[in-house]
Amino acid sequence: MLNPLRLVPPLFAALLAASPAASADRTDPARLSAITRELASDAYGGRAPGTPGEALTVAYLERAFRDLGLEPAGEAGTFFQPVPMIRTQLGADGRYAVTGPKGETVLAPGRDISVISLLPVDRVTIESAPMVFVGYGVNAPERGWDDFKGVDLKGKVAVFLINDPDFEAAAADPIAGRFGGRAATYYARWTYKFEEAVRRGAVAALIVHQTEGAGYGWSTVLASGGEGYDLARAKPSAERLPLQGWLTAEASTRLFAAAGLDLEALRRQARSSDFRPVPMKDLAFSASVEVSFSRFESRNVIARLPGRKRPDESVMIAAHWDGYGEGPADAQGRRIRPGAVDDALGVAGVLEAARLLKAGRRLERSVLFALWTAEERGLLGSETFGVRPTMPLDRMAANLTLDILQTAGPSRDVVLVGAGQSELDDFLAEAARRQKRTVTPDAKPERALFFRADHFSLARRGVPALLLMGLGGGADLVEGGRAAGDAWVTRYTDDCYHKTCDAWSPDWDLRGAAADVDLVVDMTRRLARVGVWPDWRPGSEFTRIRDETAASRRP
Repeated sequence: MLNPLRLVPPLFAALLAASPAASADRTDPARLSAITRELASDAYGGRAPGTPGEALTVAYLERAFRDLGLEPAGEAGTFFQPVPMIRTQLGADGRYAVTGPKGETVLAPGRDISVISLLPVDRVTIESAPMVFVGYGVNAPERGWDDFKGVDLKGKVAVFLINDPDFEAAAADPIAGRFGGRAATYYARWTYKFEEAVRRGAVAALIVHQTEGAGYGWSTVLASGGEGYDLARAKPSAERLPLQGWLTAEASTRLFAAAGLDLEALRRQARSSDFRPVPMKDLAFSASVEVSFSRFESRNVIARLPGRKRPDESVMIAAHWDGYGEGPADAQGRRIRPGAVDDALGVAGVLEAARLLKAGRRLERSVLFALWTAEERGLLGSETFGVRPTMPLDRMAANLTLDILQTAGPSRDVVLVGAGQSELDDFLAEAARRQKRTVTPDAKPERALFFRADHFSLARRGVPALLLMGLGGGADLVEGGRAAGDAWVTRYTDDCYHKTCDAWSPDWDLRGAAADVDLVVDMTRRLARVGVWPDWRPGSEFTRIRDETAASRRP
């Protein structure tokens, strides 16, 4: 059997020899660059879970943690946590159609519809299932909201709007602010909507795509190519839909019109708590598509710096190691999607934070350094840790996540995704002041970035979490100001996000990324003090969950 450790390139310590200008107590941009360059090289094949690139990646990360002198914090005394997974792929010749009074409308994959299945079956067949429009599909008793009103969805296809009910509300609208205004709640996420459809017995769920509400265009929806990933489950049919996915806005408008319904008028009605599900009169959805599936085991890589006073209490610093692997050839014939910024650079930040914290004075609490698999496939690695934590979540003070750091140089501020969610905002602001920087909230909170990264797997279990993500808005760069920061975000998002050009470059200026990692190190040193327990803000979706374990946290 091939030993992946023999595949490891030059040892971590040798690869990361300190640059002459590096400070002993600051993140070294040259180290960030060296680690990112290695992990984003062609040898790693884009770091897709379950591929030879994974074996090389996790071996490199294990060696890195060992060279830093950290303890294993995975399972069975290792640095690894197994993540059993399945991969599904829909056949390219699948057929999707809607029948109604005026005949049959065939939905073309890619042009009209994009779906996946997360069931390990040979074929998905849906025959003439009634379609029901459920508005935003939100059931939120704490906000006095129920879009379902007891309507039976068993055996039916649920059609949802993306985002949540006050996403498009005007300031004078009575609903304005009920769901955070433009700032998305968890109810805005497509994952929530699919979970709700499962709970109510639907056979499929389709979301009407809207670029602004989703936070990404149709091309990003198509990136899956009919491929799905999920955790291996004992009873998958009880937890996953036979089909889930998206309809284009154009196809949706046609289908609603075929049912004698006005989509835009229904969109307005859905912004009222009086909304009731609307049967799409005489329309029935059918699908027949072959499914291929395979099972494999991926791995999280987790290390620990033990605390000197309360080793059972912790602070976590995390990023995801996985990328999208290989895909269709681009105009230059490149197939590997290197995932340099997303998220090899975040991994480099975690390793640099580990180096600095290990070299400093021993902290009172333990620090966990977690590098997750399968973030790009639905936060599956971090979700596995949420289900099987290797340290207790009720005694974890905070999760600090790095996902997509900017490469355009130093900035006067740091962009915070999910501002207002927890008291960690105050810790970040304090650390930023020590750098003579400010904190800028996410410029477009309606994109729900706070619910789209690995920290969410911990947040949904009550752990206060903070996400530093360069896509939250353009930083106020020292050279070029906000305009230059916005240009970097636009260029990266439009040209390179999840694509072959997300590659390492010698032209990067990583001083800004290094300063953001230093913020995380600074925050960790303060959060690792005994008795420091940041909390969620009143009104956060996660306050109640954290409150349930309050008795386990010692002063």
